Order: sequence, then C-alpha cells, then structure tokens
Amino acid sequence: MKKGEIVFLNGVTSAGKTSIVDAIQIKSDEFFYVVANDLFENTIGDNYLREDYWKYLSDAIIMMYHTAKLFSDHGKNVLIDGILVERPELKPHYEKVKDIFAGYPFYIVEVFCPLDICRQRNIERGDRTEDQSEWQNNIMAKDIQYNCTVNTHINSSEECADSIIKYLFDRSEV
Repeated sequence: MKKGEIVFLNGVTSAGKTSIVDAIQIKSDEFFYVVANDLFENTIGDNYLREDYWKYLSDAIIMMYHTAKLFSDHGKNVLIDGILVERPELKPHYEKVKDIFAGYPFYIVEVFCPLDICRQRNIERGDRTEDQSEWQNNIMAKDIQYNCTVNTHINSSEECADSIIKYLFDRSEV
C-alpha cells in the first residue's frame, strides 16, 4: 500500500497554521486528516499539565507523530499542525522527527509571519499571552530543512494552501 503524505506545518502560535489547515482541507482534491499539538494536549488531564507541563506534553507530541505515521501506513494523508521546539524534554526534537518519519513521504512547511504581527493576532484572539509567539520563537528548533515556506503576512491562508498543494502534488511546475 502506498503511504500517505505527511505534511508538518511548523510555526509559532498565531502564524496561521490552523487557518492554512482549514484552507487545505477545503481546496485540496486530496483528503487530509489533521493532528495538532492542541488536540494532543487535550489528551492530558489538567492535573498532570499543572504538575509537569512539558514532560506530559512532550510525551503526547511524540505519540502524535506516531499517530501520523499510522495514518500514513494506511495510505491516509496527514497534516500536522505543530511547532518544533527544542525543550530539554524533547531534545533533539528536530532530529527525533526526522528519525520517526525516515522513509515516509514527509514534508516540513515553514509557516512564517513576522513576530509583531503574531503579537497583534495574539492580542486580538485573547486566548494567548501577548508574547507567546516570541517565547516560542526563542525555543524553536534551528536549521530546519524546509521543503517550502509560506508567509501569512503577505499571502492569505488560501494562497498559502494553494502554494503547499502545488508543491505537494504538482512539483513539475514548482
């Protein structure tokens, strides 16, 4: 059986990952399941998150990657809505991700947005701290080899989705 495509949308909070996921699901002729840090964080009880947030979240994130592999093994496409952070509990996170997905049709997309714009989006959303994007940016993995980059400040979510879909399914024209 052909493995499903695994697309990791990597970026700080409020960069536009979830909006791009929604746009891909609307625009793509291919169906994608979605796994996300937020969804897997919800598998952990609040008591445990208060006890040792990063320990339990790190375990859940690694399980999220294995879940994405399982979907791919069954020929299903997967979008990962996440962020590659280098916390002690996950180090070396980027290397672990590359090892987990070795031999799979795996692509990492940089979802970029200037931090001042993310800050404004955080304020408007009201469910994040104003500086959350900045502190995530400070712990984000470095030297990631991206397959493509989209900029949500310059392009709409729909335009970013179009670029990603074109990259994945029509590379002869990219």
